[in-house]
Amino acid sequence: MTTPRASSRQRRRAADAFSIEELRQRSAKVLPKGIFDFYDGGSEDESTLKENREQFSRYRFIPKYLCNVAEIDTGTDLLGTQASLPIAISPTGAIGYGWPRGEIAIARAARDAGVPYTLPTSSTCSIERLAHAVPDGRLWFQAYMLRKRDFTLGLIDKAKKAGYEALIITVDMPTGGKRERDMRNEFGLPFRFTAKNVLDFATHPGWVARLLRHGMPVLENMVGFVPDNISTSAIASSVGKNYDPAFCWDDLALIRDRWPGRLLIKGLLHPGDAQRAKQQGFDGIIISNHGGRQLDGAVGTLEALRAIRRAVGAEMHLLLDGGVRRGADIIKAIALGANAVMIGRPVLYGVSVAGQAGVERTLFLLNDELTRTMRLCGAANIGEITPELLGLHTI
Repeated sequence: MTTPRASSRQRRRAADAFSIEELRQRSAKVLPKGIFDFYDGGSEDESTLKENREQFSRYRFIPKYLCNVAEIDTGTDLLGTQASLPIAISPTGAIGYGWPRGEIAIARAARDAGVPYTLPTSSTCSIERLAHAVPDGRLWFQAYMLRKRDFTLGLIDKAKKAGYEALIITVDMPTGGKRERDMRNEFGLPFRFTAKNVLDFATHPGWVARLLRHGMPVLENMVGFVPDNISTSAIASSVGKNYDPAFCWDDLALIRDRWPGRLLIKGLLHPGDAQRAKQQGFDGIIISNHGGRQLDGAVGTLEALRAIRRAVGAEMHLLLDGGVRRGADIIKAIALGANAVMIGRPVLYGVSVAGQAGVERTLFLLNDELTRTMRLCGAANIGEITPELLGLHTI
């Protein structure tokens, strides 16, 4: 099955967006409400989802002028390999509902931008298919520990055989969050047609035509895994229903022994957990609250970043996940101790609007804003982004 190319109209819709928020608004128009809310929403009152964004506004720049910023270098070391931007693309599931073979579109845009793309367990493109489609990309694979551990270990072995550069173990889903938007929209995974969501789909004929042309998305990595039966009332938590709540620190040693490449842990917020991850030999930590989709009321990731950096020291590789919508946000995260950021929803908005062209627009906007803000702050390269830029002596 081919990956569709965006029409000229779709490309114009992406090119006319001058911020990630504008891409978000366009995504809300082209997607059925249930699918947009699945991408856009958080759990319960969505207080953590909001906090991830609002925390960036609490920091203000103290720029330096009369610096030589004629040339700006946004390149940085990302897990031992140079990246063109201090960005990696987060694992986001069920992308195929927004754009057929959307994972391939995103991975190709990421390759062209010089940044890594992370394929999730719950992708609509298999590990092997993506590796074949984008053999020259920096591909990472994200794994959950399912109740059937042999199934997860088999996925990890597939990623190793396919040559993926890094493995991410996500640990913040011992159960699924209560995602009330999904409950109201009767949307969940595995997907089920209901009278309510069929009516929702009918108001988006362009999306329906694309679905009919390319077929209903399938969670290809999950083929062969029989999910639990779920009721309509539990539909929002179906994503987390088959993950293993018994998985703990002692079990991680099995993964470290099995995976020869770079290994990251995603979902940590507590400094003590970060210290333990460092002791167990992880190459990096992704500071994340799952985009506010799990524990509502959890600390914002930018706030957690400073404490974790102090706990693990200067050498540990830290990536901040959650709330990044502007190039200025990337600079604030780096100034507070991150090596790079991960972006999820901005990419979903872009790919839903115009496929690969939409993701290219997402990355262009962040790159342009990052370069512009560095120049305005007097930082010619990533190494010159320090706590002093935010009026801090240390982090």
